[in-house]
Formats: sequence, C-alpha cells, structure tokens
Amino acid sequence: MAKVLILGAGKIGALISGLLAESGSYEVHLGDVSAEAANAVVSAHRFKNLHAHHVDASNADALRAQLKNHPVDAVISSLPYYCNVGVAEAARHSGTHYFDLTEDVEVTRAVRKIADGASQAFVPQCGLAPGFISIAANELIGHFDELRAVKLRVGALPQHPNNVLKYSLTWSTEGLINEYGNPCEAIVDGRRIEAAPLEGLEEIEIDGTLYEAFNTSGGLGSLAETYGTRVQSMDYKTMRYPGHCDQMRLLMNDLKLNHDRGTLKRILENAVPQTLQDVVVIYVAVTGKQDGELREENYVNKVYPQVIAGRLWSAIQVTTASGICAVVDLVVNGGGKHHGFVRQEDFRLQDVLTNRFGKHYAAIGGKEVSGHIVVSGQTGHQRRH
Repeated sequence: MAKVLILGAGKIGALISGLLAESGSYEVHLGDVSAEAANAVVSAHRFKNLHAHHVDASNADALRAQLKNHPVDAVISSLPYYCNVGVAEAARHSGTHYFDLTEDVEVTRAVRKIADGASQAFVPQCGLAPGFISIAANELIGHFDELRAVKLRVGALPQHPNNVLKYSLTWSTEGLINEYGNPCEAIVDGRRIEAAPLEGLEEIEIDGTLYEAFNTSGGLGSLAETYGTRVQSMDYKTMRYPGHCDQMRLLMNDLKLNHDRGTLKRILENAVPQTLQDVVVIYVAVTGKQDGELREENYVNKVYPQVIAGRLWSAIQVTTASGICAVVDLVVNGGGKHHGFVRQEDFRLQDVLTNRFGKHYAAIGGKEVSGHIVVSGQTGHQRRH
C-alpha cells in the first residue's frame, strides 16, 4: 500500500480520507490540530487502513516529527490556504509528494519556489477551481489550431436557495472570502491583467436555469501563464444565482468587510447555513480556429451529492475530494513521471475521468439521491457511522 498523510479533518479532508481508504490501495493517516475531529472521522469511516493523529501543521517541528515517525509517500493538505507553505516545506524536507487545494495565488508561487529542483512532485491547486476546471479547459484547448477566447465558469450552489444571498456554505468560509476579496488574473486583448473581484458581472443560462457570473480570484490556476501568448482573452468567473454578487459587494466593499475578514467570516457562518443538498455546475467554453474555421467547443457538467463509503456527501465535497484523489493516484502510481512543480494542465481529462476516483465526476444521478436520504433522516450527524 502507498502511504499518505492527509492534513485537516474538515469537510473535504473527511471525504479524501474515506475515498483513499475505501479503495484498499492506501494506508491513510489523517492528522488534525483537533485529535477529537480526526478520531471522529476515522470512527465514522471504520476502515482498518485509516488512522487518526493529533498534528499541529502550523508547528514546523511537530509536522517534521510526524513525517519522520510515520513516513509516507504523499502529503495532502486540506488545510486553509495560509497553512500550505509550511506543509510544502516539510514535504520537501522529508522527500514526499505534496498536494493541496489552494486557490491562493501567492501560496502557489511560494510552492513553486519550494519545488524547484525537487525529485518528488509538488502539485498545488488540485481542487475543483482551480483544479479540475483547468484540466477540462486544457483538453478543449488542445483541439484548436488557433485560440481566441477561453472562458471558465464554476458554481457550487444550493439546490433550493431561500435566503437573500441565494447561497449556502458548502466549503471553506475562509477560502470563499479569499476568492471574493483578492485580485483576479485574466487575459484581455492578449495581455495578462489584474482584474477586480466581484466585477465583470454577466448572465449565463445552462439547461434553462439563469445564473450570474463574476470575477473571483485564483480559478485560472496556471492556465494564463501556460497559454497567455496564444489566446486573446481568458478569464475565470464564479457562478451564482442572480442577485448574489450585489449582496456580496454590499458586505465586502460598501461595508468594508473585505478589510475585516474575521468579522465577515463570523457573520456568514452565523447567518448562512450549510447543506448537503447542493449542485456543482462546471462550464468551459473555448473559441478559436479549427481547419481555418471559427468554432466553439464546450464542456458542461452538473454534479450532485453522492453516496460514498456508505454516507451522503455534498457535490462540492465529491468534486473537490475526487479530483485531488485522482491526481494523487496518477502521480503516486505514475512511476516517477511527475516531479518538481506540476501544473493541473499536465494531466489529461480522460485520465482523470476514467480514474477510480475521478469517475465521480461522471456519476449518473440528480438531486433525487440527496432528497431521498435527507427525508429518511440519515444525514443529521455526518461524523457518526
């Protein structure tokens, strides 16, 4: 068995540990600053190859001691973005592969420096966006002789919105605020620019449902660097139900809470509920020349909650966790093919979708699955078996 250490026993780390352990191919160690949280996840999963550890990943000495006492082949960080640089440094020191879910641009730049000259792989931005969206976009880009425009859009949304934000907290609140508040990278008229978050508002209709989309930070990953000299325009926008952007502008810009993110986090977590009944909408549009003709190709997918390892998991948990697990699987079993800094676009879409973990992106099923399980009362305590 390959050995992995997952840091963070939160919403995503819990499912990553379950996916890898359930496969039977990995010895999984789950570490968290809260021993209670790690033990709760392990107890709920009940896999003999899944082990809980009390690990303070913000303590460099403690993290290095964990990796020394329990050597692993890969470290997976499902921690807040600001913890990842320290984890990457520990991975470099111990000679283990490194993976994270960060959307933060500066953190990724720091990981790139740490990865310089490394014999092991450093693979940041392995989530949904950046992450899978970059892999899907790169696949379509490869079909064109000349590029004109690349649009990446992702929405993680409640199935049944009923508050003024038309939103539910389906993943990290800190990551959400970071995306809404930090500068965004884009390519306009062939030039890489820095765009303002919560701007560039547009409407998009998919399968009869109207969404709005607006600039958020980090979603392009490294695509702008990879294709910046070949494309006229490229941008990433988050999709929400109409009206959400105006409400977030009020909070973050008019009330200045972008400069008091701790207060904003408390407000959102106190007022906006979590839900397992969500949907992830993925949309990529690439325009360019094929055989001398102007054409467009699209990748469009909707992913709903799924039952994995005997329990219901939200769509954002499924897409994020299955994406990073697929990439981990491809690297760990790649025979040393990947080393140093690895971009998401270095992976082929078909390799991900046919992977035993990535297959969850293509799972058949709609909101009926989550609706039935919720009505039956089986979802109230996710950390209990």
